[in-house]
Amino acid sequence: MQNVFDAKDAQEYINRINNLTPETQRKWGKMSVDQVLAHLNVAYDLTFTPEKFPKPSFIAKFLLSRFVKPKITNEIPYKQSLPTSPVFIIADERNFEEEKAKLIGNIQRVQQLGREAFEGKENINFGKMTAQGWNNMFAKHLNHHLDQFGV
Repeated sequence: MQNVFDAKDAQEYINRINNLTPETQRKWGKMSVDQVLAHLNVAYDLTFTPEKFPKPSFIAKFLLSRFVKPKITNEIPYKQSLPTSPVFIIADERNFEEEKAKLIGNIQRVQQLGREAFEGKENINFGKMTAQGWNNMFAKHLNHHLDQFGV
């Protein structure tokens, strides 16, 4: 598993993203490349501006932390064409360059904040998480969608 807190690994993600163009075609799934970049940014928006999103109910958060969190934070890669949480669905067209720049900035921000900033950090849906859990969540999501577009 790549380490999103490591400058070299973060740069490798950025290099892969820089290989995308507005014309890059997906290998599977429904989203276009601009939508996937926006979709990837949602994870960072949930991390850095959780107040923009509705808080899950106590029961929903309990179920998410108990049953979804282990699958999101382990090291097993995501399978193709998994169902997407409604908050992550991007149905409209997005500005490719803006979403790309935002995603690169988000990757750099996580790397610069470092592992220490994420150890015990609260996740709006899953509760407190370890830095390794945050790493795995970000890395798996990036790898899944960058692989989806062949970069």
